Amino acid sequence: MEDNVINRLVPRLRKIGIDVELFGNYPWVYLDKVNGNKVKEKFCANHGFTIAFIPLNDEKMELLDIREIFKIIRKYK
Repeated sequence: MEDNVINRLVPRLRKIGIDVELFGNYPWVYLDKVNGNKVKEKFCANHGFTIAFIPLNDEKMELLDIREIFKIIRKYK
């Protein structure tokens, strides 16, 4: 498994009882559901709540706005 921010975030959230579902549409990674609750807000895109972009070449994947991401996770958990 590739080491990136998504592959570290999802298992850590699962350990504290928060199950998130993500989906991607290159180059975007969207937060779709939190504990089975559909996320309705949109952030940095027209189609969903964007949490990250898939990087080009050897760039490092980073979360867009950690404060906004956790605000939505708290709202829907």
